[in-house]
Amino acid sequence: VQLQASGGGLVRSGGSLRLSCVASGFSLYNYQVGWFRQAPGKEREFVGLIRWSSGSTYYADSMKGRFTISKDNAKKTVVLQMNSLKPEDTALYYCATGPAFSNVARDYEYWGQGTLVTVSS
Repeated sequence: VQLQASGGGLVRSGGSLRLSCVASGFSLYNYQVGWFRQAPGKEREFVGLIRWSSGSTYYADSMKGRFTISKDNAKKTVVLQMNSLKPEDTALYYCATGPAFSNVARDYEYWGQGTLVTVSS
């Protein structure tokens, strides 16, 4: 079981980034794929999730309208499109998967390694 997150980088405030999470070694059909982030000195924060079977999504209130999660079934990839980025979006972004439709990190069984997003002002 492996999740590989990528796509992080340095972007100016107001810019966009597209993160990808590729899953391998297991079936996602009965799982959700969530995105979380952790800024230095802060707790891990829920960003949003997608239910693999239906494509239903759920976002943290602060991300709604700026962040969009989508999936590519054939590539077993989940994409987090981030627009209108702000310096406070700077964090290590993780993808994770678990069976529960949940915004709680402990409900996720498998985690990717994280990809760093830095937004400059």
